[in-house]
Amino acid sequence: MTTVNITRDIIHRQIRDNRASGFQRFHHVTDSFIKRLGLEAELQGHTGCVNCLEWNEQGDLLASGSDDQHAIIWDPFRHKKLTTMHTGHAANIFSVKFLPHSGDRILVTGAADTKVHVHDLTVKETIHMFSDHTNRVKRIATAPMWPNTFWSAAEDGIIRQYDLRESSKHSEVLIDLTEFCGQLVEAKCLAVNPRDNNYLAVGANGPFVRLYDIRMIHNYRKSLSQSTSAAVHTFCERQKPIPDGAGQYYVAGHLPVKHSDYKNRLRVLVATYVTFSPDGTELLVNMGGEQVYLFDLTFKQRPYTFLLPKKCQSSTGDVQNGKTTNGVSNGIHLPSSHICFAGNKMHSSSTELPPHLEKIKQQANDAFAHQQWTQAIQLYSLGIHEASSNAMLYGNRAAAYMKRKWDGDHYDALRDCVKALTLNPSHLKAHFRLARCLFELKYVTEALECLDDFKGKFPEQAHSNACDALDKDIKAALFSKSESAEDKKANSSNRFHSFTRKESIPEDELVLRERSFDYKHRYCGHCNTTTDIKEANFFGSKGQYIVSGSDDGSFFIWEKETTNLVRILQGDESIVNCLQPHPSYCFLATSGIDPVVRLWNPRPETDNENGRVVEDMEGAAQANQRRMNADPLEVMLLNMGYRITGLRGVGPDGSDDEDSSEGQVQCRPS
Repeated sequence: MTTVNITRDIIHRQIRDNRASGFQRFHHVTDSFIKRLGLEAELQGHTGCVNCLEWNEQGDLLASGSDDQHAIIWDPFRHKKLTTMHTGHAANIFSVKFLPHSGDRILVTGAADTKVHVHDLTVKETIHMFSDHTNRVKRIATAPMWPNTFWSAAEDGIIRQYDLRESSKHSEVLIDLTEFCGQLVEAKCLAVNPRDNNYLAVGANGPFVRLYDIRMIHNYRKSLSQSTSAAVHTFCERQKPIPDGAGQYYVAGHLPVKHSDYKNRLRVLVATYVTFSPDGTELLVNMGGEQVYLFDLTFKQRPYTFLLPKKCQSSTGDVQNGKTTNGVSNGIHLPSSHICFAGNKMHSSSTELPPHLEKIKQQANDAFAHQQWTQAIQLYSLGIHEASSNAMLYGNRAAAYMKRKWDGDHYDALRDCVKALTLNPSHLKAHFRLARCLFELKYVTEALECLDDFKGKFPEQAHSNACDALDKDIKAALFSKSESAEDKKANSSNRFHSFTRKESIPEDELVLRERSFDYKHRYCGHCNTTTDIKEANFFGSKGQYIVSGSDDGSFFIWEKETTNLVRILQGDESIVNCLQPHPSYCFLATSGIDPVVRLWNPRPETDNENGRVVEDMEGAAQANQRRMNADPLEVMLLNMGYRITGLRGVGPDGSDDEDSSEGQVQCRPS
């Protein structure tokens, strides 16, 4: 049976009609298209897992690389295999990239055999072979501004730069992460900013993502070379590998504290994919062992544990680069009777909402009352998207986060509490929830100070059941810590230092980590623990949506600004690793463990059957949260298809979601 695919025909025509491309690109991914997204075709030709996909600039070719050591070039609109070639690699291919401005003739591949190969597709020959890395090559990056240059990231911890005009056999070391993080560091992914090709993002094992200015590094090394040749410095100190200001770190604010906990639970924090938004102002990171994070590169914000309310009388204790000038090592200041916020300006907040938002808030409150935490969070997020200065919505969403208890929820709740207090310093519930969040995030001393301040500001609540219960929990934790000299020493040190000192991290690296910037948005629901090549990408000309693969064989689609999950589709029998949106149209290529490439586009409105849709999105997300926190045996059972029951409200520590100590003040939404 032949089906007329209008979308495909339009795409095929407009690829060759540049006059219409502007309108098409601007509107190429819409909400209605996302709702109709379905499987169009399966491209068969590989005999192993398909680990990487790459569109050419025009979007009329798709390249794939596989465990079978072959690269295939496809015509995705005719579902045809155009070119198949053995790459000369002796192990799994992890990355394929078209070299810009080569007429789609040059393809670069990186593989587990530690090699980087350059291929001429017109003659199906490997024309350059680089053997500089000493461990698996995980990702290749290119830049339109530099058509003869590309970069590689490998598990030897090194980022290398290649310039085919200068050498066809050797590359230069651009960044050596082992100089910062020790010999065990592994570079996993990298990306070049599409709007300013001078900026390179690097992901590795550990919670930090690094952004480098390539020009500054090159200029610095050039100046060193010139000064050395002129014999100006004959007995200087050890030279820095990169200059001050050439590197900037980004991290989800709770992860440095939780890093050791994840290790104890046999979980590895590793950035499996980094990419920039189409306009180059945002950085998206798929954090293995955790969630997907979006960082704003323009409006940067410090980790919220550095932006907690500070005492006004400590006017000299401003936060500077993660440190304070008044000697408070961890940068945390807590509320006094006159709350002011480091780096934040007070805003007035009205509890009045327009009728349609009041209805959404009531729906969220009803979902909360029925213990539908995720639904409540999504509804509150809709309200916040339209009424970003309403303290009540932030306070209510914080309560829902604290009840759900997924990875990172308590930190998001803390962020919401701080925002609510910024907007309304008299927000009683947000202040109490802030103390509870600090306790859950293991800022125990700060939690006690925050709770004492709460009692002073709201004396009528000082002896409530909720206050008494939290006070008891905090003091029990403090007593337990005081019994261990080692714990006491760790508690007095900076949170970034507490897990890095023993790893002999250089002081320069510690400073960069302490100067890290926090995330803007977090996306939950998928699971990323089994493979270290799992991608997350922007979808749409303005990056309106976020897509990510998952260990459950599905791929997830979120609205970027609300962070709400809007679609789940079954993309693989086992694991979806790769998702590469078409550069101009609502067309998506995915791959994973199956030896096929799958193509997705909006199905015709008359096509009512879509067997790939996962209808129970909340159930799938809960199952993935459980999967991320399961022990190895449980993960094996899940991968075999067993359904683990009792998922609702189970936190990462396995505790039940009902916590009597939270009390009336903390739990009930406003």
